[in-house]
Amino acid sequence: QVQLVESGGGLVQAGGSLRLSCAVSGRTFSSYGMGWFRQAPGKEREFVAAINWRGGSPTYGDSVKGRFTISRDNAKNTVYLQMNSLKPEDTAVYHCAAGVSGLGYLKPLEYDYWGQGTQVTVSS
Repeated sequence: QVQLVESGGGLVQAGGSLRLSCAVSGRTFSSYGMGWFRQAPGKEREFVAAINWRGGSPTYGDSVKGRFTISRDNAKNTVYLQMNSLKPEDTAVYHCAAGVSGLGYLKPLEYDYWGQGTQVTVSS
């Protein structure tokens, strides 16, 4: 069974930074495409960023381009989301997801495994 555990969320002032981590259990992490999504209360799940199994082709949602960076360390079975210049509208629960295809997809349905999420709150 594959498990994903997010960490690094918290409360930060607007303009600040946070780094989220997602630790993935199992020996096949290096073959997974990984993604980050977020969901705010009353809103649909929104694509944030994705990366393929080799760490290439990083893709970002329009609302976070130029501010967020996705990366992965296959030796540590971990994917990261560096979030800079945070805004109040970035407030949400952030989930990481793993896809067995190895590609970094934009749609939630393309992913096979999900973490429980970590809360990010940005105050104005």
